[in-house]
Amino acid sequence: MPADHRPRSDRPREPQSPNWIPSESQIEAIIAGDVDVLIVQAEKIGRELVESRLTTSQVRGVFGTVRQIEAAVHPAARELDDLTYRRLKLLIPRLAYQAKRERGQGVARLSDVLTPAIQRIGRDADRFRRFVEFFEAVLAYHKAHGGKEQ
Repeated sequence: MPADHRPRSDRPREPQSPNWIPSESQIEAIIAGDVDVLIVQAEKIGRELVESRLTTSQVRGVFGTVRQIEAAVHPAARELDDLTYRRLKLLIPRLAYQAKRERGQGVARLSDVLTPAIQRIGRDADRFRRFVEFFEAVLAYHKAHGGKEQ
């Protein structure tokens, strides 16, 4: 392949995500169990969600559903059963809908983070549990950085 001899400023750029959105490898590390990556990324995301004016009431329904799914997973389970897996996957369109329905960018930004994480869980119950920890950490940092109720 020939070298690109155009000046750097003229070369097409690969789209870059804002620095608060975890990369695919960071999402994979979080879902695989790297608690250090989880903490660093959750804090960045929590701060960004405050800046984008996400309210706790906007995310309460989604988090409540995640808690219901978590309650349905037996502590010794290695895999999610069919119904639980289905409920988890259906969070993706629910997040997309809420992102369009709500004012501001908060829910859209939360969806930008949670959707790729949900897609990486599969049926693995431990990966799901780590996703729940990640979601909890994001919400905790959101509140710690001044996230509001309304």
